[in-house]
Amino acid sequence: MNDNKVKYTNYCISAFAKQYNMSLLEAFNYLERYGGLTFLDECYEAEHLLSIEDAIKDLIVICQNNGGKLV
Repeated sequence: MNDNKVKYTNYCISAFAKQYNMSLLEAFNYLERYGGLTFLDECYEAEHLLSIEDAIKDLIVICQNNGGKLV
């Protein structure tokens, strides 16, 4: 993983945690469990061009499709 991808992933985890009132560890674990981190890694080239709000929406869809229950 390159440095920019790591920074972007950390930023997304932090924004996700803030939006859903979670700790960073809770957000990381949720995104890891339901495929959000894999999505960010595999789709970085497109996702990092979007707003953070759009990235969070995409993460929610991916996680819900993999069994996550946040709305």
